Amino acid sequence: MHLAAFLNAGPQGTVGWRHPQAADGFLTAAQYAHLARVLERAGFDFAFVPDSLAVPRSLGDSFDPAVRWGTGTPRLDPIPVITIMAVATTHLGVAATSSTGYQQPYNLARTFATLDHLTAGRVGWNVVTSFQDAEARNFGQDRLPGRDARYERAEEFLEVTTRLWDSWSDDALIRDKDSGVFGRPDRVEAIDHRGPHFSVTGPLGVPRPPQGYPVIIQAGASPSGRDFAARWADVIFCSHESLDSAVDFYRDMKRRVAARGRDPEHVKILPAATTVVGRDRAEAVAKHEALVDLVTPEAGLSRMAYHVNVDLTRYDLDGPLPPLEEVGVEGHYREIVEYAEREKLTIREIGRWYGARTEGNMVGSAIEIADTMQRWLAAGAADGFMIQATHVPTAFEEFAAEVVPELRRRGLIRDGYPGGTLRDTLGIPRPARGEWRARAASTEAVSR
Repeated sequence: MHLAAFLNAGPQGTVGWRHPQAADGFLTAAQYAHLARVLERAGFDFAFVPDSLAVPRSLGDSFDPAVRWGTGTPRLDPIPVITIMAVATTHLGVAATSSTGYQQPYNLARTFATLDHLTAGRVGWNVVTSFQDAEARNFGQDRLPGRDARYERAEEFLEVTTRLWDSWSDDALIRDKDSGVFGRPDRVEAIDHRGPHFSVTGPLGVPRPPQGYPVIIQAGASPSGRDFAARWADVIFCSHESLDSAVDFYRDMKRRVAARGRDPEHVKILPAATTVVGRDRAEAVAKHEALVDLVTPEAGLSRMAYHVNVDLTRYDLDGPLPPLEEVGVEGHYREIVEYAEREKLTIREIGRWYGARTEGNMVGSAIEIADTMQRWLAAGAADGFMIQATHVPTAFEEFAAEVVPELRRRGLIRDGYPGGTLRDTLGIPRPARGEWRARAASTEAVSR
């Protein structure tokens, strides 16, 4: 079982900052260094820091609820944050979100190649195409391009980025002081890319990363997102309201990966799991109910509107949620619909639930949480879990102290780290130079 940690570089969750045990240090380096050490001691594969390039404005076209409640904002730049976490650890992988919509391939390839070298191969990139119109307005657009257009740009972005990483051969550097030969110029190549979205000559100004390509993470749940992940992703982060929907997603993604000529075992699927640990179920439920009491409908609705990128105030909040055609994060929207239809909730009631939801239904004792995780693995729903904390650092500390020993006792997680890089930890092979060609060819074949 692989374990990763989902960690906002800001207030945790909707009202995690209000929790009596929550630290108030999200603007300090010390908090992220401490969390990294907690996760490494527990044997987590990696920590993942998401990102957004705007203050959300999806609830009544105002950012007041977001600022007031800490929903999705503030968000620190994740690159300095994961750098701090990497410096504080030796084995823990660190991953950050960066958008293909509002970055350029050369800058991003250089940043992640640099980080991969400085961490000896422990870096991952969570690829997003952005999902908020508020982000578009910070980069000269009135609204986001359509989903298909965003993924078309992302496909070219990944091709250019991987070609830049491949522009140096692994043996290009010699650094022979006696002969004065620094490297082999014939082992460094321009890429001379000209496409609909990007024109990049190259080569990259940084040698090929230790991992070949940093670990690529993706979380698209739409058909376009799933196809994109099947081509490029090493790790797929997802979120499900039920075991059945998780199994369906897992089977579909493994099938799509195989259809592109890739080994499904080399793509790890990690559903979100928000754990609340108690000495027994009654204590865990009481802890979760105390968190729910901190959530107002406005806070939950602000978070929900942020994820679906729809102004919910245009609807009757005391009526049912109508079908939404164009949403931001399709995976979260499907969760909302599944739960709301089952429980017959109004929009306002959905907001209150959404503000304190525990993905994976992992509220209980360490034994009960381990039971649930083991059941998901046995059902073919997951290769591991993306652990989310209701508040930091305590929720991660409790998981590390209580659940991790139980998982180890069952032989579900490893002792120690098996190798030096994040790919070694995940059991994912290092891409050969030029692997981008095979992925491009597989996409063309599937299209035909």
